[in-house]
Amino acid sequence: MALNARLDHRNPLVFDTHELGRRPGALQRVSREIEAPGDLGIQGVIGVPQGAPVKLELRLESVMDGVLVTGTARARAEGECVRCLEPVGLELEADFQEMFSYPDADDRGRVKAEPADDAEEDEDMLFLEDGLFDLEPVLRDAVVLALPMQPVCQDDCPGLCAQCGARLADDPDHHHDAVDIRWAALQGLAGSLEDGEKDEMSGEAPRSAPANEKQEK
Repeated sequence: MALNARLDHRNPLVFDTHELGRRPGALQRVSREIEAPGDLGIQGVIGVPQGAPVKLELRLESVMDGVLVTGTARARAEGECVRCLEPVGLELEADFQEMFSYPDADDRGRVKAEPADDAEEDEDMLFLEDGLFDLEPVLRDAVVLALPMQPVCQDDCPGLCAQCGARLADDPDHHHDAVDIRWAALQGLAGSLEDGEKDEMSGEAPRSAPANEKQEK
């Protein structure tokens, strides 16, 4: 990954490592509560609402090549059940660990151009910029991995009725009388015969009578 664009220390997801220093083994613990950025989760399924509180507990450790960040994010995620479409809420706890590397620098402290041979190797690396690092991409990945891909309101949620859309958990005895389509035509014929019998019993002539009288004349 290329060096970060200039980071803003006022961004709550940007952290400063200057106090940590570069002495390997140095440790720093940071606790911070932030407002969730937009689209923090699985879009259209479940996630942490934008602006909701997210509690961060971080452990920063100085190592030879950079700063190793280990932490936990806690927040409340919201979504909807994939079976019955009812709202779902759950307490989220996402653990993560990421290395933020020191950029190579010359004697004057200027960042050196990255060698072309190392371009692919550096593609997945995250770098410190002036002692700062941006936790947002790491947080996003951790939250997505910690969330259920198919959230349900309860493990045994029966879902919705395929015929009318009723929520089956609200009416465990809900059902529809099944009709075999192979008998549908016969049921229609039986109905026609019953209507004819009723007409005869009431003394009315069959509908075909006028036509027969014309033929006899």
